Amino acid sequence: MLDRAVLRNNPDRVRTAAVNKGEPCPIDEWLELDEKRRSLLGEIEELRRRRNELSNEVSSLKKEGKEAGPQILESRKTGGGIASFEKDLDAVDGRMSELELHFPNIPDPDVPIGSDETFNSIIRTVGEKPSFDFKALPHWELLGGLFDQEASGSVTGSNFILLRGWAARLQRILINWMMDFHHSAGMEEIWVPFLANRKSMTSTGQIPKLEDDMYHIEKDDLFLVPTGEVPLTNIYRDSILQEDDLPVRIFCYSPCFRREAGSYGKDTRGLNRVHQFEKVEMVQMVKPENSETSLEEMTAHVGKLLELLNLTYRISLLSTGDLSFAASKCYDFEVWSAGQEKWLEVSSVSNFRDFQSRRGCIRYRPASGGKLQYVHTLNGSGLALPRIMAALIENGQTESGKIVLPI
Repeated sequence: MLDRAVLRNNPDRVRTAAVNKGEPCPIDEWLELDEKRRSLLGEIEELRRRRNELSNEVSSLKKEGKEAGPQILESRKTGGGIASFEKDLDAVDGRMSELELHFPNIPDPDVPIGSDETFNSIIRTVGEKPSFDFKALPHWELLGGLFDQEASGSVTGSNFILLRGWAARLQRILINWMMDFHHSAGMEEIWVPFLANRKSMTSTGQIPKLEDDMYHIEKDDLFLVPTGEVPLTNIYRDSILQEDDLPVRIFCYSPCFRREAGSYGKDTRGLNRVHQFEKVEMVQMVKPENSETSLEEMTAHVGKLLELLNLTYRISLLSTGDLSFAASKCYDFEVWSAGQEKWLEVSSVSNFRDFQSRRGCIRYRPASGGKLQYVHTLNGSGLALPRIMAALIENGQTESGKIVLPI
């Protein structure tokens, strides 16, 4: 969430950010409540001052053996007034906190302004698109029965994956390879729960905005994780780290579950858009002055993964309209899919600055002492399957039907 000082002192900046992200902005209601809150605090402070005066008067009168009934009665009425104002203050604070969950993060100054992905800025393209002297096929034709949609539909429903034989082994090998790659880069490996509670989902920004896109277990009020970012970040929720603990550099494997409620009509053939997919996720927590450098380091790390897989890729700096609710800046990685002749998104690397850490109350204590500081959080997919599978299979196809893989 945003710092209350920003909401109070720079409301136009908040309005502009919301407009550029295409988000609602209840800033006017928040400002009215903030004014009411300050008024209530003033009333409470004045009544508390008067109650203290009355307490002193009662004490003095009793010492002198005089009647203090009127002062005692007024003190009781004053206490009742304080309780009433405090009840109103609690209601105002609750509503302000509720509204604060709906303000999107403010994009960084270098983020392109635009309403959708057409305004994204392509930073660079790496590698050459593969060419064939035969007609390249899409992965669902190359996989045939190894991509068993009939079985997955029978077990679960549409847009879930069931892989057989070497396709299933390839996915397992890729996951292990990516995990080993992150480990060799000095990150800490974590095995996380695949369910998260409401507080965790709120902390990282999925709730309330994206609740309809989540798989929810109503009886337990738990959610199937939409990304490993949720459990990884929430390891440190409500924590105070020491400066020497930073940077935190962790990663995990998790299946990811998303209803894709807003994706109807988009390309859902094959492995392109599914309700459950596998992913290896990275999270970093750093000092504020290091977050931009960390974002570039994570971006380079993902690029190295794709180069080792011999995949042609491009990096885009997302525009405001394509940026997620919680991110201040994001790079998307897309790989070229030869059989479909299109770019497929396989990773996003995002900087959230202190947006998530304020929601989750993740702070650190400077070594020199002084006020606790909010960490900056970042995350990135390293990488997301199954589109990686799709690109590898399509780019590695041969005229004989065999698939040549780089690993």
